Parts: sequence; structure tokens; C-alpha cells
Amino acid sequence: MSDPDNVVWLGTPAFPEAARAALADTRLRANLRRATATIRDKRLAVTAELDDWEELRERAAAVKRHTLRHLDHHLLRLEEAVTAAGGTVHWAADAAEANAIVTRLVQATGESEVVKVKSMATQEIGLNEALADAGIRAYETDLAELIVQLGGDRPSHILVPAIHRGRSEIREIFLREMGDWGRPAPDGLGDDPRDLAEAARLHLREKFLRCKVAVSGANFAAADTGTVVVVESEGNGRMCLTLPDTLITVMGIEKVLPSFADLDVFLQLLPRSSTGERMNPYTSLWTGVTEGDGPTHFHLVLLDNGRTATLADEVGRQALSCIRCSACLNVCPVYERTGGHAYGSVYPGPIGAVLTPQLVGIENAASLPFASTLCGACYDACPVKINIPEVLVHLRAEAVEAKRRSRLLPTAEALAMKAAGWVMSSPKRLAAAHRLAALGARLVARDGRIGALPGPLARWTATRDTPAPARESLRAWWRRTKAVNETQGRTTAEEDGRR
Repeated sequence: MSDPDNVVWLGTPAFPEAARAALADTRLRANLRRATATIRDKRLAVTAELDDWEELRERAAAVKRHTLRHLDHHLLRLEEAVTAAGGTVHWAADAAEANAIVTRLVQATGESEVVKVKSMATQEIGLNEALADAGIRAYETDLAELIVQLGGDRPSHILVPAIHRGRSEIREIFLREMGDWGRPAPDGLGDDPRDLAEAARLHLREKFLRCKVAVSGANFAAADTGTVVVVESEGNGRMCLTLPDTLITVMGIEKVLPSFADLDVFLQLLPRSSTGERMNPYTSLWTGVTEGDGPTHFHLVLLDNGRTATLADEVGRQALSCIRCSACLNVCPVYERTGGHAYGSVYPGPIGAVLTPQLVGIENAASLPFASTLCGACYDACPVKINIPEVLVHLRAEAVEAKRRSRLLPTAEALAMKAAGWVMSSPKRLAAAHRLAALGARLVARDGRIGALPGPLARWTATRDTPAPARESLRAWWRRTKAVNETQGRTTAEEDGRR
């Protein structure tokens, strides 16, 4: 099992407690509502343009299922192709090993700073912190990641990490922090998005031109050609992937695709599902190294960090099909109200609720599978058809079982469920329980409603308006009406006979 600190933020409270604090932040909720609604509407518009959208989803889901069933085979093919193209492949079992590999590679260049392309995998393993411990400074170059880094913050969205920040907040962060990281923000900086973007461009340009080492993630990698793909919207990735002498890519092992031809499907699905665009403004593809073109040294770090354990779960493994588009976050009513920080992971929202517990172990993130209404909107939006509600229910059962195993004595809930099972296994016991429950409920009912009950039931009745049960149960009504109908039927038959 991987170290939970590698994925779950150390010191973050469980989801119910963190969500309670987030719900009280009205600015956060307003920012989230506005941003997710905008992305959601754009996505619906561009997906409606394709007559074969559902066929694309089916094809992508089939490719991912096949890949996961034969993951070892495709990873070995990828290693062979990357090596043949002049790259070097490294295998990392967990976050510690991946961080050590990247740190060693940077130190071998003699450099003490790197530029970074937006990467969930490097956030997952805490690479920036590991590099800092070794005296290496990592500069985030994605605009939203830059905002998060300068603000000493944490990402709250897969696609838009600073979605929880408003323009005025970003302006204050730039004015206060940019000077400590390099070129300061311009005097008199306003909060117009164009001005903020220009400040970031000026701040980052000197880093692009100076840094000799870049670190990236990967959206996809084709096993047959060894081609690695990064898609982005700002051009910062293109700068990192072409200017430095050394490029180090950290990629989760699930990102591999069997063939270069498979990109045709995913490069149609991803931009429409993530940013509501027909295609990404920048799609960078590279195969090993090419003399006189781009980096002269390429290293691909293949990261496991709990993925092999997830692959062993026949229901839960479908979470590894995720292409990090964030469509599920943008339609989720829970995420829209709590934001990403409440999930305590670099993977927030519905996909985080199913992926994080599997990567770190259900006992280390037991509350996340319950952070959902099970409305199914995430399943409908997912471009690779991950049945997130199915996995949530599956993991909820695992969470309950893990909790049971960890206790010396059964919980009150477990005893209640066991008693309910005993009662419901016998029609006579169930009928007797119905009669007793109806009688007891009528004794405490007032004006046709059950008020607050004592003991453990108080938490239930304090927040619910429960009607008193009917005086006659369904079983009793059925027996009575069945007897009446049978009597009436016999009488009618007798009269017909006399006629």
C-alpha cells in the first residue's frame, strides 16, 4: 500500500468536517457556482455538435477497458519504444521512489531550478516539496497553478486549480508574492483578466528562457511509437517541452494507450469535456529525442503509487480510465457547494471520491465514498463512461467492512443491522415487528407526526418530519381485503349457479 500522505493532504480533516467549513464560505460558493456553470454550458454546446458523441464515448471506454486488462503488456511496449527513440524509462513503485528519481536526474544536470507543466501526478507525489528539500526550486508555469503556488494554496479543481479564487484575490496575491519568486507584478496592477494574464506572462518569460530542466506530466502515451502527449490552453507547456535541455515526464501507468491511432478518439473527447473547446489550443507530441529539435535528454518516469492495487479490484479499477477532464466535477452538486479542498486530495470531486480511497487504502479516506448524492450526473458526463455511482456504492461497502474489522466490539449500527436481518428473515417476526412499531409510533405521535425521539434516534428525528405510521399495515390490509374479495367471489359464483 502506498503512503497516504502521498495523495491525501497531511492534516486535512475528513470530508464532513471540511465540507461544513466550506459551506459557510459564501465567496467560495459564488466563485464555484459561476465557474462550473460556465464550463458546463460550454461543454454541452460543443458536445451537441457531434452526431457520434455517444459512439466516441463507447469507443474510448472500450479502449480503456482493453488497456487496463493488458496493462503490463502495453507498458513494456511503451518502454521499448521510448528507449528505441533515445529516451530513458524509469519505474517508480511509489511516491518516494518517483521523487528520488526526479531529484537525482535534476541534480545530475547541475541545475537548482526547474520549470513545470501542470501535472496531477507530480502534485500527487508531492514533487515540488521533495525538490525543495533537496535545494531545487520548482516554478509552476500554468496560470492557475502559478496562482496556487504564489498564494501558498492548494489546487481545488483538476482543470482549473484556482477556481476558488476571484479576480481581486488573484491581484492581491500577484502584488504581494511575485517579487519573492522573480519579476514583481507591475505597479498599479488591476484585476482585469487580461492585465493579470500579462503580469503572469512577464513573470514567467524569464524563467522559460533561463531554466535548463523541465518537468511535465502526460495526458497520454502511445505504446507502439513511444509518443508522449500533453494538451494545454496557454502555451506554457509548449515552452517547457521545447526550450530546456532536459525534459523529465512523470506519468501514471494508466495513461498509456495501445496505439498512436487511439489518440484520434481521445483528442476529440478531452477538449470538449474539459474546457468546452473543439480542440486544445496546444497539443504537444514528442517521441524520444531528436537532434537539433527540443530537449537533448528525455526521461519518462512511470508511476505506480497504488495503481496496481487499484487494478486488482474488478469494480473499482474503472476509475483508472479517467482522462482528468474534470467533467464530473462541473456537474456534481456536492463539489459545486463544497469545492475541492474539502476532499483532502489532489483529486477532488466525484473522481477523487473513488480514486483517492483506492490509491491510499479505504481506511485512510473512508469518508470520501460518502461525499455524493449518487445522482448519476457524473456518469452521464464522463467521456470514458466510468460508472462512478457504482464504484461509490462498492467502496462504501468496503469502508463499512474496514471499519468493522478495525473494532474490537461491533458498533450500534452493526448490531441494529444484524437485528434487522434476523427480524426480516422470518415473516412472523417481521409482522410482529410491524405491529409493535406501529403501536409505539402512535403513542409518541402528535398531530399525525412523530416528534423528537430519545437516544440514538434523536439525530434522525431532529432533522426530519416523520409521519405517524398507518393504523393498518400493508400485510393486514392485504389479508383483510383478500378475504373480503374471496368471500364476494364465492357469493357471486353461488348466485350464478342458482341462475
